[in-house]
Amino acid sequence: MRIYTRRGDDGTTSLRGGVRVAKSDPVIEALGALDEAQAALGVARAAAGGGDLGNLLVAVERDLWAAMGEVAASGGGAGAGAVAAVTPEMVAALESAIDAHAAGLGRIDGFAVPGENHLAAAFDHARTVVRRAERRLVALEGRTGHVLAYVNRLSDLCWTLAREAEEGFRPAREKGKED
Repeated sequence: MRIYTRRGDDGTTSLRGGVRVAKSDPVIEALGALDEAQAALGVARAAAGGGDLGNLLVAVERDLWAAMGEVAASGGGAGAGAVAAVTPEMVAALESAIDAHAAGLGRIDGFAVPGENHLAAAFDHARTVVRRAERRLVALEGRTGHVLAYVNRLSDLCWTLAREAEEGFRPAREKGKED
């Protein structure tokens, strides 16, 4: 089986519905950034080692496929704008996950310096990639339904999970004034 088609050798690619656009098109930029975010979350999931956290991350990675499908449909062609794959319920589910994981965190004063441990660093890296995806989505000027809100919450989830991953590794003097 051949995986290459040679159709993109001219600097174009196909969107949903078969419309060909430049690989530098804002929709393709947004799709690429979402793809990177999904991969970065995969690295964090591998570092997390499974369990409930791994299950949460698999669900988020799958949600990002839905987001990419919606963004691809926003680019024109047959069925453009017909896909509303990211729902308010998906955004609410992220908010619930953020609240659940933030509940056990101590007070955080100042800026977080990435790299306390591998898992926290993976989440901090994922957060920065998710923020880039958010910036690329903003460039699509409202053609993304609930995708932008979802991605905004996703960056908050990544930040929260990074802080949670650090919690057990921080020296007592940094955990708070009460120690």
